[in-house]
Amino acid sequence: MSGVVFQVRERAKGNVTTPMVLWATVMAGVLFLLESRLAPQATTAWVGVGVTALFGIYLGWRRRAAAVFVAPFVSWLFAWFPLWIAAMIHEGVLRGLLWGLFLITIGWIAIGFGEFVWLGAVAFLVRMFRGPSGRAEPDVVIFGPDDL
Repeated sequence: MSGVVFQVRERAKGNVTTPMVLWATVMAGVLFLLESRLAPQATTAWVGVGVTALFGIYLGWRRRAAAVFVAPFVSWLFAWFPLWIAAMIHEGVLRGLLWGLFLITIGWIAIGFGEFVWLGAVAFLVRMFRGPSGRAEPDVVIFGPDDL
């Protein structure tokens, strides 16, 4: 008995790698400035909120809101080392090593969750207000082995 398997998949249109890397780089800078306290805290925090909202708008507009699930991890990959250095700048070397270790392990759960919630809320709101994609999905027809 011979069988033929057709695998059909649709690739998502619009890659989000470059915007995600740009967002993660800016967020790494924001987190560095927040922890090291080298810039005004309120201004730096609002820059982070704004950049995250812009990235959420981009994801929602491009209908790529699923990237919200990966974005906090990418942000962590870019920010863990600068965040650790910022902790050493603010707290001193030895105490900063311990505080930085806490920030990049346990503290990152809160940071990543905050990024996830805000980014997801903005992306899904934009996607909701944009409406349906306008292209009708074709019906799926599955042929069994005796149907051909």
